Amino acid sequence: MLECILSTDFVGASALWSQLEQTDVVAIWAPESVSVNLRVREPVQHAAMASDLVPVDAHVHDQSGEYVGELLVWTEGGATLAALEYAWVTDEMPTSLLTVDEVRISVH
Repeated sequence: MLECILSTDFVGASALWSQLEQTDVVAIWAPESVSVNLRVREPVQHAAMASDLVPVDAHVHDQSGEYVGELLVWTEGGATLAALEYAWVTDEMPTSLLTVDEVRISVH
């Protein structure tokens, strides 16, 4: 999913993309959560983004096409990958990550 989101064209995308091979999941946000904290191992090419939030809309739609949430990619100081968050708008917390086909991606 990170590869898909970071393949869009925004300032800092190529630097964040280059971090993927050195990125590890270091924590989940809650039991059965699909939101995770990330850590990038050195040496790393730092991005130079103005915000900690990657400027990509990654809207999640269920099989019927209804909007059910979005994926947010967070950075540490706009420089390195820090988290992948699934912000859902349904009553139940999702317990599995989606397929790329369920996400509609566009740059802010």
